[in-house]
Amino acid sequence: MMVALRGASALLVLFLAAFLPPPQCAQDPAMVHYIYQRFRVLEQGLEKCTQATRAYIQEFQEFSKNISVMLGRCQTYTSEYKSAVGNLALRVERAQREIDYIQYLREADECIESEDKTLAETLLQEAEEEKKIRTLLNASCDNMLMSIKSLKIVKKMMDTHGSWMKDAVYNSPKVYLLIGSRNNTVWEFANIRAFMEDNTKPAPRKQILTLSWQGTGQVIYKGFLFFHNQATSNEIIKYNLQKRTVEDRMLLPGGVGRALVYQHSPSTYIDLAVDEHGLWAIHSGPGTHSHLVLTKIEPGTLGVEHSWDTPCRSQDAEASFLLCGVLYVVYRTGGQGPHRITCVYDPLGTISEEDLPNLFFPKRPRSHSVIHYNPRDKQLYAWNEGNQIIYKLQTKRKLPLK
Repeated sequence: MMVALRGASALLVLFLAAFLPPPQCAQDPAMVHYIYQRFRVLEQGLEKCTQATRAYIQEFQEFSKNISVMLGRCQTYTSEYKSAVGNLALRVERAQREIDYIQYLREADECIESEDKTLAETLLQEAEEEKKIRTLLNASCDNMLMSIKSLKIVKKMMDTHGSWMKDAVYNSPKVYLLIGSRNNTVWEFANIRAFMEDNTKPAPRKQILTLSWQGTGQVIYKGFLFFHNQATSNEIIKYNLQKRTVEDRMLLPGGVGRALVYQHSPSTYIDLAVDEHGLWAIHSGPGTHSHLVLTKIEPGTLGVEHSWDTPCRSQDAEASFLLCGVLYVVYRTGGQGPHRITCVYDPLGTISEEDLPNLFFPKRPRSHSVIHYNPRDKQLYAWNEGNQIIYKLQTKRKLPLK
């Protein structure tokens, strides 16, 4: 820096010397004194500039030194911070893994508790359902079918399909005749003799219903005729025979009435039945050649009390009936051969396959249009190729409930 200042002074002197007067004027004392003073001022200014520059350089050097120290410290702190942050990240990661593991254990415990709770609820529901069924099918009737003892042809008509019956509950000798699978005329006979002999007095009473029935699955229970309404797929009519009016009606749920109940009964979509436990409906489940569904109906309110999916197929079946809460299904393979009961369903599970004898009906040339059990006289009322038949039964006691 000093070398640069000296060089600048020399140049200044040369510059000023260029303006000096010629030698003849060099002897003027005032001019010499003036020039001398100007040089002194310039030297003093240069000296002050030199001192200020030195001070600036010194301050700048100290500032640089301080900055270097601070940068060094920052670098040290940065390394420390990086290390601390790295350690903290490892600790956070470790803590997160521990939290995830604890959460996993907690969820596993909750799943186990939920599964245990669900299992307990399922067992409780099954126990309540079994209790309900046992209450519904009380042990007041404990008979099971052993054999078909005998056959009696009561009457013969020209009509292939139809049904005939007595009231399943009331102690009345009246016999009711329903001819055909689609009709609305009910014939009422005073007794079985009047039904058997055409010329017997009094003559049968003719009653025209306000609605027509479908199929041959009609029953009479406590003075009411229950039948499948022809105009619908799943409506059951409760008809008051005394007042000659429709008392009530209901719709069976679950797509009932879309398929035949029995393969060899080509007009019956809902088969109603009565036994010691009350009113039932037998119908087909969904699908072709499906299994039968058994539904218990409360006859007073026409409410569904319970339904069971049975293992009994509708394929090759021709009829069925209930006795003491047990469903007996009659089959005829290919529409030929003997009429035999090869499927029995007990909602209480008291009858096993080992308990079943070979249950055959006396040989008939055609399939049955209907077979219904009457719990009052313990007989089967059947219709086969225009013949009105009574089958007498042999029963025995079922195993007691555990």
